[in-house]
Amino acid sequence: MMYSDKVMEHFYSPRNMGILGDANGIGEAGDPNCGDIMKIYIKVEDNIITSVKFKAFGCGSAIASSSIATELIKGKTLEQAWRLTNKSVIEALEGLPALKQHCSVLAEQTIHNAINNYRESQRLELWKNDLK
Repeated sequence: MMYSDKVMEHFYSPRNMGILGDANGIGEAGDPNCGDIMKIYIKVEDNIITSVKFKAFGCGSAIASSSIATELIKGKTLEQAWRLTNKSVIEALEGLPALKQHCSVLAEQTIHNAINNYRESQRLELWKNDLK
């Protein structure tokens, strides 16, 4: 299985790894088939994701997908972050092997869960996956 240099870079030096103590949105998703679990913490101020951290348990692709996803949503509005797709994660990583593409889906789902966790805490309507 071949990984891009970008995947290896984010695996060996993940960005935004850790727990965000003052997060006001937390999302978790997991794939029981492979054991990958992701947790993303976001701090939202004035509809902008000002801080983001992640924890991931799993393979190199899960860690790299989480790392790049946090970079892609930091500083973005909630609407922009919601529109992040697994395809944009794969593109940013310059490709993922077919067997590992579920990790990019997990990153998208985890971000959606974190945003909806924030929206729930603000007593806002939860977004559905078809929000564009």
